[in-house]
Amino acid sequence: MSASLKRLVPLFDRVLIKKAEAITKTKGGIVIPEKAQGKILQGTVVAVGPGQRKEDGNHIPISVKVGELVLLPEYGGTKVDVEENVEYHLYRETDILAKLDS
Repeated sequence: MSASLKRLVPLFDRVLIKKAEAITKTKGGIVIPEKAQGKILQGTVVAVGPGQRKEDGNHIPISVKVGELVLLPEYGGTKVDVEENVEYHLYRETDILAKLDS
């Protein structure tokens, strides 16, 4: 993990996700063109914020942890450029669809 990524701490109920890479080649060695590749709808949690605040000032804990694999919506999230050739996106916790068992 790069030093600039370690300094990036999401606020409130935001979660920083590293999107999984697209499969560009089949097991048989056939190269899949970019237009035929599907959208990547899963990623790994890289950083989480402290959670949404209640009226009394306490935080509601976030249900995902760093390192977990999650299912993402097709649209949404904010792209964050931290490293070259790696896609990071910020999502609200409520936008994440599910946790995936690895």
